Amino acid sequence: MTIPTTTAGDVSPTSSAEVYGLHSGVLGPLETLAQSVSAMAPSTSPSLTIPLVFALAGNGTWFVYLLATIATFLVGFCVSRFARLSASPGSLYTYAADTLPRGFGVVAAWGLLLAYVATGASVAGGGLYYINVLWQQFLPWLHFTPPPLLTLAVLCGVAAFVAYRDVKLSAEMMLWIEVVSVSLILIVLAVLVFHFGFQFDLDQFRLKGVSIASLGPALVLAMFTFVGFESATTLGGEAREPMKTIPRAVLQSAILGGVFFMVCSYSEVLGFRGESTMLSESTSPLHQLATRVGISPLGVGIDIGAAVAMFACILACTTAAARVLMKMARSHLLPEIFERTSSRHRTPGAAIALTAIVMFTTTAALALRGASGSEMYDWIGSLSVFGFLTAYALVALALPFARRASGQHSHLVAAISVVTVIVMILIVIFDLRSATDAIHARIPWIYLGYIVLGLGWYLVRRKKMMALTPRQSA
Repeated sequence: MTIPTTTAGDVSPTSSAEVYGLHSGVLGPLETLAQSVSAMAPSTSPSLTIPLVFALAGNGTWFVYLLATIATFLVGFCVSRFARLSASPGSLYTYAADTLPRGFGVVAAWGLLLAYVATGASVAGGGLYYINVLWQQFLPWLHFTPPPLLTLAVLCGVAAFVAYRDVKLSAEMMLWIEVVSVSLILIVLAVLVFHFGFQFDLDQFRLKGVSIASLGPALVLAMFTFVGFESATTLGGEAREPMKTIPRAVLQSAILGGVFFMVCSYSEVLGFRGESTMLSESTSPLHQLATRVGISPLGVGIDIGAAVAMFACILACTTAAARVLMKMARSHLLPEIFERTSSRHRTPGAAIALTAIVMFTTTAALALRGASGSEMYDWIGSLSVFGFLTAYALVALALPFARRASGQHSHLVAAISVVTVIVMILIVIFDLRSATDAIHARIPWIYLGYIVLGLGWYLVRRKKMMALTPRQSA
């Protein structure tokens, strides 16, 4: 493997944002962290993802999240080491493309682009689900719900507008949405502990009734909870001191997210002991638990917060995907129009518009075929996992070579990189084996077909890419 002559280091991190026409150093540490946290959408997982994991893992739900946290931290370690070497809007794509042979970089680019766009579309479906839940709670007398296409258009359209208007505004909005939503959840969990008394649920610690065979599929679902935790890397030079703030944001997201998900999964399983409704069957588990301990208004607040957090996640994915598109255009993989930024707002308007359009058309097509919001969240989210796992594995593979080229070779880092690649491969195998119906069985083939098309597009444009003088990138 060889290191290309055009690397992330060719432009200093302090000037990388200006090279792309973006605002330089406009985002502080908290706002940078907000990008990664919002892409994970932690406040939505206790209501949508944890019940799905519980359906498979039962008393082992917290343990599955422990395994997912370890896997995510391994990826975060590799990503953070790369983020100390370069700061570019291309994110993981840049890390892989600047180190591995060109074909691997192309796969990383298309995989990461799909990952962010599909996650945004998935969460738009989740937003549709929660808006319908809230509509039925507060306006049942109207005897109808908003048209799905209108709801999806508003979610994707407003997210695109905010992402285009100001990256700092969008980061601050995402930060406060998640702070409020997570705080409400933690308050309910704290009251739950006070109500039942501090106790150890021995059934959970002993993994009573847990089938080892079910842990694999459950782990795949748990990993979807974390995807996007690395999206702060897409900000590049828009963050202040990016080679410090971005690596910290990535690792902080992995650790804080893991602790939060384990606490939520343990508490929810404990809280549903003795309930007539199973956790896996509840449409709004935290609302149900809040009602049980006498703080129903907070449950309503959590439902509202989850719906708003869905919007924050769409916004985060739009921001991240648009910057990956910018890097792909700068590498001549896509037309130059997606590299252009607004002279007034310093944001990539065309890339943002394309991202929002794809998110909307994907969910709208499913809505027209009768799919519910929760089904969109499940199906499209399952597709996005393949894109993330591909990018994660390629970055872990590339890390030892990049460090060796920079004179920072470490046997420990190389060993961690190998372990991370193996873990990502094992999760993909678990995912392939966990298909429970025809739709989920088709998803890996859809992803494979998409990557083949991406490679085909690269081969079509290869001569043009080689003929053009490479635009220096950050």
